[in-house]
Amino acid sequence: MNAPSPASFSVLVVGAGPAGLMAAERLADQGHRVVVHDRMPSVARKFLMAGRGGLNLTHSEPRPGFDSRYGVAKDHVGEWLDGFDAAALRAWADGLGADTFVGSSGRVFPRAMKASPLLRAWLARLESKGVVIRTRSRWTGWKGDGLSFEGPEGPSIEHADAVVLALGGASWARLGSDARWVPWLTDKGVSISPFQPANVGFDVGWSAVMAERFAGHPLKNIAVSHQGRTVRGEAMISAYGLEGGAVYALSASLREAIAAGGETTVHIDLRPDQDVTALVAKLSKPRGKNSLSNHLRKTVHLDAAALGLMREAGELPHDIGALAGLMKSVPVVLRAPRGLERAISSAGGIARDQYNEGMMLKALPGVFVCGEMLDWEAPTGGYLLQACFASAVRAAGGVGRYLVNINH
Repeated sequence: MNAPSPASFSVLVVGAGPAGLMAAERLADQGHRVVVHDRMPSVARKFLMAGRGGLNLTHSEPRPGFDSRYGVAKDHVGEWLDGFDAAALRAWADGLGADTFVGSSGRVFPRAMKASPLLRAWLARLESKGVVIRTRSRWTGWKGDGLSFEGPEGPSIEHADAVVLALGGASWARLGSDARWVPWLTDKGVSISPFQPANVGFDVGWSAVMAERFAGHPLKNIAVSHQGRTVRGEAMISAYGLEGGAVYALSASLREAIAAGGETTVHIDLRPDQDVTALVAKLSKPRGKNSLSNHLRKTVHLDAAALGLMREAGELPHDIGALAGLMKSVPVVLRAPRGLERAISSAGGIARDQYNEGMMLKALPGVFVCGEMLDWEAPTGGYLLQACFASAVRAAGGVGRYLVNINH
C-alpha cells in the first residue's frame, strides 16, 4: 500500500505568534494542509508590540558567543540555531522585503524599523501557501483524541495528523500569552517548570528624592556587575527601581540570588571606559567655586541622575580616590523582580527532557512544541525572537519526519 502524499497530511498549529507562524510556513512548504488557531482577534500582537520602538529581529554577534546568551539552555538552543541562525533569519526577512541592517549596537532591524510591514507581507505569503488562520479561536485542551476549541461560532473539536503548540510563555498576558495551557499539559504527564519573569526591572526602594526627581532618567554607557559577571549597556531609573538592557541581561542570576537571600547587590560602573587613575587625574583639577555636582559634571561628565545614584549609597567621600572608586562601583541593592505582567519575557515552561530532538513531546506522540512555552530565556537584543523562530523551524522539521515515519 502506497504511503499518502505529503499534501494529504493535516497539521494544526495553536498560537499565531512568531513561532507558530514560522512553523506554519515551513509546514506549508512541506506540502501539508495547515490551520492556525489563535485566541486573540488578530495575530502576533506581542510581535507587533515589540516592533513599536524598532523591531529587533536578531543580533550580529558571532557564534558561539551568540549561543552563550541563552545561559544554561545554550546547548539545546544552539542546536536550534544550527538549523536556523541569524543569517538565515535575515535572509528570510529580506525575502519579505524587510531589507535588514545591522545597527551600531550589533542588533539587526528591518529598514522600516516597525513590525507591521513585515507582518503584512508574511501573512500574504502564508495565505498564498494555503495556510488558514482562525482568530478568536481559543484552545481549551483535549477531547478524546481531538483538540477542543471555543470560537465565535461555539465549541468545536478538530483532528489532525500532527499538532504544533506555540502558545507562548506567561508574560504580557493581555497580548495573548496567558499560560492557561499549563494544566492541560501537566494532566497529560508533561513536566513544566514554574514561570518566572525575565527581562524585567527590579525593585530598589529609592529615597523619595531619588524616586521623584530621577524616575525616567537613563544611565547610558554603564557596566552592571553581579556575582563576577559584567554587562555593558544602559539602564533606566524608575520610580520603583532599575530596568533596562544591562539589568535584563542579568535577570537569571539576580532572580536566583534574591530567592536565596531575600535581596542582592549589583555594582554599577558609571565610567567603564576610564580606570580609577584616569578619573582621579580629572577630579584633581582645581574646583574653584564650583559645587561638587558642577565639578563632577565638568571634569568627568557625570550628570545629576548618576550623581543621585552615588548619593543613594551614602554620603559622598571627600577623598578623590574614594570618590573615583565609588564612581566605578556604585552598590545598588535589588529587593525583588517585578511581576510577570511587567516582564518582557518569561523563564520556565516545558522542561527540555520532556521533548525529543524533533521537538515532539515524549508523553504525546504527534504533538510538537516551540517558542516561549519552552524552558529557556535570553536577554533582549534580538536573541528572544531568534530562538523563537529557530525552535519553530526545528519543530516543523520534526513534524515532517514524524509524518513520513508513521506512514511507512
